[in-house]
Amino acid sequence: MNETAPLRARAEIDLAALRANVRTLRAHAPSAALMAVVKSDAYGHGAVPCARAAREAGATWLGTATPEEALALRAAGLPGRIMCWLWTPGGPWAQAIEADLDVSVSGMWALREVVAAAQTVGAPARVQLKADTGLGRNGCRPDDWPELVGEALSAEARGLITVTGLWSHFACADEPGHPSIQAQLTRFREMVAYAEEQGVRPEVRHIANSPATLTLPESHFDLVRTGIAVYGISPSPDLGTPADFGLRPVMTLTASLALVKHVPGGHGVSYGHHYTTPGDTTLGLVPVGYADGIPRHASGTGPVLVGGKWRTVAGRVAMDQFVVDLGGDEPPAGTEAVLFGPGDRGEPTAEDWARAAGTIAYEIVTRIGTRVPRVYVKVNEEQDG
Repeated sequence: MNETAPLRARAEIDLAALRANVRTLRAHAPSAALMAVVKSDAYGHGAVPCARAAREAGATWLGTATPEEALALRAAGLPGRIMCWLWTPGGPWAQAIEADLDVSVSGMWALREVVAAAQTVGAPARVQLKADTGLGRNGCRPDDWPELVGEALSAEARGLITVTGLWSHFACADEPGHPSIQAQLTRFREMVAYAEEQGVRPEVRHIANSPATLTLPESHFDLVRTGIAVYGISPSPDLGTPADFGLRPVMTLTASLALVKHVPGGHGVSYGHHYTTPGDTTLGLVPVGYADGIPRHASGTGPVLVGGKWRTVAGRVAMDQFVVDLGGDEPPAGTEAVLFGPGDRGEPTAEDWARAAGTIAYEIVTRIGTRVPRVYVKVNEEQDG
């Protein structure tokens, strides 16, 4: 969407900031290629525009969770390497092969399905084998690794697949010093070494996510997978702010006040009257709610900048709207309310909302719903700087 978006609410996406973040992340891992992860509609920022901007800034890979997300990127004309990793039985293996995607395999059922699809399509599948080195989610456990590697090599010898990568994922990279980090690195090296001894020749080996890219150089291998950091959000506040890592938040969420009115003291506000006005005051109606992704758990705590002052959600966040107590100030209807942004103008950040809701900033940006238009600014590289 362009900059003529409706004024009820908008999520402004600064693509120059995204490109700068990608360049910063590349500098943190200069010996590795960089994958920009654009799953979940680029963490709520818009997959196709963000993918294009990341490519322009030097991301040589794109990553998605589901094959449908990856296929949508191809349909939009995104070239180059795209990897997807969250498969379920009966998934679109044939379409993925035809679209020249890299697909992840964590177990024998998936390997068998992709091999069958390759036979049907008449072209080899690009396959990456995922090792469970300790996260305990997707990935092949060490005890099952020899069987998976052996069958993959057999399929490769028959021209049905090409094993393009070996990879894994950290459980606690956002907690520097956590003992699982070195344990997983050791296990990953062991599992990679076994596969290579058996004859696998991977193009890329990768385990580093955003926090590992920023803080763990020994984990960079051939490729780093950067997700939330691409969008200028720190993967862990304990590691540092975005500015500490040279990153800038990409999304700014604003809404226009729908109503400003005077009320007396003791006036109940929103469902359940969990907030009552302490005295004569003015209330401002912000026309976004939990249907737009505003966390209901931030009722009574979520921060908003209106008229240069921080306000707090007064009472419960409703489906379509919430209220702020303006303390007697009288901004006109239509005045901008800034829910979060980079913080340059004194506005709250996504991290502030995360603290208010008892969650993480990843969730704050990712959950902003489709009723909120994305407005892309600094679309062209010549606007950077």
